[in-house]
Amino acid sequence: MDKLYLVTRSDLPPGQQAVQAAHSLHSFESEHRTVYVAWRDESQTLAFLAAPNEGALQRLLEKAEWAGVPAAGFLEPDLGNSLTAVALGPEGKRLCRRYPKALSGV
Repeated sequence: MDKLYLVTRSDLPPGQQAVQAAHSLHSFESEHRTVYVAWRDESQTLAFLAAPNEGALQRLLEKAEWAGVPAAGFLEPDLGNSLTAVALGPEGKRLCRRYPKALSGV
């Protein structure tokens, strides 16, 4: 089992980026329990990446769903139910290649 990919929005403050990524991991656990348990038992490695904005996250989530990659988004109620982070299974590696590490400029 390889890593899971947590992709948040770089237009959010650093603390919110971390929290939103954690929320997306919890959503992933709920929606893809078998993949999550395999990852937890075999790897526990995460990649923490950043997309520029909500639109980019939405496109990433749509591409993952189209490609059959296990993925879960998180909609933050305190931010008008906007999409703030996406968690992807190991098969999402190729979809995440273009995203830089989150918080790398902080």
